[in-house]
Amino acid sequence: MGGSTVRIDHGVTAGTFSLDGETHQVDNNIWVVGDDRECVVIDAPHDVEAILAVVGDRQVRAIVCTHAHDDHVRVAPELRQRTGAPILLHPADEPLWRLTHPETRWDQDLADGETVEVAGTTLTVLHTPGHAPGAVCLHAPALGCVFTGDTLFNGGPGATGRSYSDLPTLEASIVARLFVLAEETVVHTGHGDDTTIGAERSR
Repeated sequence: MGGSTVRIDHGVTAGTFSLDGETHQVDNNIWVVGDDRECVVIDAPHDVEAILAVVGDRQVRAIVCTHAHDDHVRVAPELRQRTGAPILLHPADEPLWRLTHPETRWDQDLADGETVEVAGTTLTVLHTPGHAPGAVCLHAPALGCVFTGDTLFNGGPGATGRSYSDLPTLEASIVARLFVLAEETVVHTGHGDDTTIGAERSR
């Protein structure tokens, strides 16, 4: 039994993103989906205390990684240790994961079409490679939203041009997997402001 109506809680935490010998300051969104008793955490950027502040006293059922760039998974093992929750990641992102966490592994592989259940609602995994080989989005139709990580932002596709990324692949993923969703679907991104599928499709 869930504690109450499912909701989405949000926080922002700051840190760095490093790849290909470059480091940049970035602000990352923290998304937590659940009710008063349980939740899942989407991505684990920068600061475990900031994530736990959004979680509160709820049980964390899973730490779901949209992809394995260091600014999205840096504190995932620490968050796992603090909460006992498994880390979920698409296995195609193993090369990126190993750049940040060579000594430890995630717990469960994500697969396209798989579902993550929490507080009576369902998140469906959409494999959307391009920004990273194992990038996924999480569609929550009952909540009218999709969590896109760095696949789709307010303003267009995520970044490519770094190792393990490819713009044509990313664009094909967005068209085939995201632009088919209802246009009023709210897009909760890995960085920056929300948008909608309709707004991005019309750009």
